[in-house]
Amino acid sequence: MATAFAAPAATPALAAGSDDDFDRLYRASYAKLLVLLSAIVDDRAAAEDCVQEAFVRAYRSWRKWRGDAPAEVWLQRIALNVAKSHLRWSKPRQVEQLIRRLGNPRAYDSQPTGLRLELSEGLRRLPPEQAAAIVLRHYHGYSNREIAHVLGIPESTVASRLAKAKQRLRAELSERMVTLPELGVS
Repeated sequence: MATAFAAPAATPALAAGSDDDFDRLYRASYAKLLVLLSAIVDDRAAAEDCVQEAFVRAYRSWRKWRGDAPAEVWLQRIALNVAKSHLRWSKPRQVEQLIRRLGNPRAYDSQPTGLRLELSEGLRRLPPEQAAAIVLRHYHGYSNREIAHVLGIPESTVASRLAKAKQRLRAELSERMVTLPELGVS
C-alpha cells in the first residue's frame, strides 16, 4: 500500500533520467547534504568528498530512480550510505596515519572553541543514524515521517531514535558543560 508523502523540500516534481532535473536536484540538495554529512564524518573536506560521491552514485542510478520516495529523500539515503562507508574505511587509515606520526605528536588545545564546534564534535561521536536524525529534525525541520523515509526506518522508530540521540548528545556535551536549549539538550 503506497502512502502519501510530501517532499521535504520545495523541489518541484523531478523526472528520472532528466539531466536538467538532476541539475535542479543538485542545486537544491547540495548544501543540505553537506550539513547532514558534516555531522557524521570527520571533517568538512571529508563531508564534501562524501557529498560529491553521493551525487556521482545518484547520477549513475538516476535513470533507474522509481519515484516511490521524493528524489531528495532517495539522495539522502545514498549520502548516508556513502558516509557510513567512509567511516568504515577511514578508521584503518587513521590508525595508519597515527603510526606514521608517533614520533611527532601534536599538542591538544583544550581551550573552549564555541558552541558550533562543540555541537559538531558531539554529533560526530554519535552513531551516524542518531546524528542524522538530529540534523534532519533540528536543522532541516523534517517531520517524523520524512525522517523515517530518509533513514529507511519505521516512522514509529523515529521518536525513540531522536530521544536516544538527544540523551547521548546531552551526555557527550555535559562533559564540556555546554547547553543547547534549541535542541532540547540542556
